[in-house]
Amino acid sequence: MDSCSKSVRDSSSPFDCLIFDLDDTLYSSKIGIAEALRKNIDDFLVEKCGFPESKASTLRVELFKTYGSSLAGLRALGYNIDADDYHSFVHGRLPYELIKPDTQLRNLLRSITQRKIIFTNSDRNHAVKALDRLGLKDCFEQIICFETMNPNLSKSTLPDEFPVLLKPSMDAMKIALDVAEVDPRRTLFLDDNVRNVAAGKSLGLRTVLVGKTVKSKEADYVIETVTSLAQVIPELWVSGIDSGDEGGISRSKSEIEFIHATTAVGA
Repeated sequence: MDSCSKSVRDSSSPFDCLIFDLDDTLYSSKIGIAEALRKNIDDFLVEKCGFPESKASTLRVELFKTYGSSLAGLRALGYNIDADDYHSFVHGRLPYELIKPDTQLRNLLRSITQRKIIFTNSDRNHAVKALDRLGLKDCFEQIICFETMNPNLSKSTLPDEFPVLLKPSMDAMKIALDVAEVDPRRTLFLDDNVRNVAAGKSLGLRTVLVGKTVKSKEADYVIETVTSLAQVIPELWVSGIDSGDEGGISRSKSEIEFIHATTAVGA
């Protein structure tokens, strides 16, 4: 699943792996998917749980802040919500046609030789659909998702028997790092959520806050879009050590031209 990582050069970068969030990280939060998702969750709270329409949005925000998602919050409060039914409702109705292929991002990912992994709170079906729409499905060797963090949820007999684990929960983060088999100190973690970035930093990951212009306290880097990586973290593309090269970094002219060509637009 990793044909995008094929490259003409070996890397001696300080990073062995890059772990990417998906939604609002690999594509913009402004395209309409996030707005549609919020509407679908509000509808779920009203239609499936019986909450007043006037209170749905406020409840959604509170559940997210407290539990990490509406699903996690509802189950913690005793609602016997089936995860597959929830995801089918809130993700199955999304306007995926709003997500367009991103050739620029694909070219950038192809230029990165290190392992690349998706780590999302969303279910696997949504992750695959979104990556497919972006044209990036084959760019990642692994998808760590809702099912990865919650393998026993379907076996529960009570809503709170197995609490839903999601970022930024430390337990969820530890599961992801264990499944990915990475050294946090040599792993770059990219996410648009400040709390997720903070959780990653506390576990030793090198962190990138995406979609912002100002770093949070726990972010090592900040980028407005993932396509800005070449400008902000050029050491990802370190290709060799040359004692005669300033800073010990050696790049060929073609490598530099390729990286800038893939990131020039919208960087």
